Amino acid sequence: MPDATSPAPAAGPLAPLLERAEALAYDLELRAVAAWKAGDPARRAVGYLPTFVPREVLWAAGVLPVAIYGGGDRVETIRGDAFYQSYICHFPRSVLELAISGRLDALDGMLFPSTCDVIRNLSGIWQLQFPTRYVRYFDYPQVDDPAIRRDAYRAECAHLQADMERLTGRHVTDGDLRAAIADYDANRAAVAALFAARRIDPARHPASEAYVLLRAGAVLPPPAHTAMLREYLALAAGVERPALDNSRVVVRGGFCEQPPLGLIRTLERAGCDLVEDDFLLGARWLEANIGDATDPLDALAAAYATHGAATASHYTPERAKGAALVAAAREARAEGVVFCAPSFCDPALLDQPMLAAACDAAGLPHTQFKYSEDGGQFQVIREQAGTFADSIRLWGSA
Repeated sequence: MPDATSPAPAAGPLAPLLERAEALAYDLELRAVAAWKAGDPARRAVGYLPTFVPREVLWAAGVLPVAIYGGGDRVETIRGDAFYQSYICHFPRSVLELAISGRLDALDGMLFPSTCDVIRNLSGIWQLQFPTRYVRYFDYPQVDDPAIRRDAYRAECAHLQADMERLTGRHVTDGDLRAAIADYDANRAAVAALFAARRIDPARHPASEAYVLLRAGAVLPPPAHTAMLREYLALAAGVERPALDNSRVVVRGGFCEQPPLGLIRTLERAGCDLVEDDFLLGARWLEANIGDATDPLDALAAAYATHGAATASHYTPERAKGAALVAAAREARAEGVVFCAPSFCDPALLDQPMLAAACDAAGLPHTQFKYSEDGGQFQVIREQAGTFADSIRLWGSA
């Protein structure tokens, strides 16, 4: 049963929508993708791992971009363990398990962005395991100079566009790219509205609901996902939920390997309102809309160079990254920060000390713990998060 710090369970018109969203979010067999492809024999679908993949380029070619977030706590990883040592994160092993078991057969290819060394190596393993399928290592630039970032990212987008044209046999025009950008701009606006609603009224828009709604977009065409988000916001506005005496927190560290849904709900039950997070960052790495542009590839590249999210998988000067976290916390009126990173995630764990130092300098309380996507026991985390939330409410610091 929910306790006094838990969001009220969804009821009435919200319940069917959230049930559908959760089913799509954990559609590990990609049934929704297969159904979409069955609607037209010319359709293709390409999977991608988070985070900085230009979904617009795929969509412009008639290719459905499908975010792959691993098997989480819903798939037992057996064969995938054979490819990696034990002292790395669980995510690539479960992704391999999904592929080897045939759950990703609806995909016509895979993209592996340069998130870390583990994902880079996963692209090579994929080529060996699936030699007849399209595979690309998407090498997004990790340099401080915006002009170099823009030019290098544009070159990667152009290569990707050529790949998609070969995969589909369809020439992609600037008009196709502009239409795809418009679809994703609408989606970004709907996602931004969802996060704004969370910041304003987290009791009415719990993070656990926002999570499954956002993750459902992994297997949906962008217009369908945008419609789902808009429907949720309209329905949630009419559902009364009592305000809770919780502490408002920002969560950082889950940009790649995803936490179990039970962990997010555990944080809520511990008295935390998650008013900002970096979960599912691949769905919202671009922090501004692109708009209409004479040269759409240039516009995509410029957006990456100037509006890419500050995250552990994207080089940003130390002070700028810490300042971005503090600014996000201030904008969300957060009272503290929870560093919640996967075990053995080198990018997140290496960033954490500099981010913690920025929080200390700004007077933002923080706590930290690690998780694995296949974890199922959260009692210790609940006690730690509950103590943190209580200390903020009682004394204003932790």
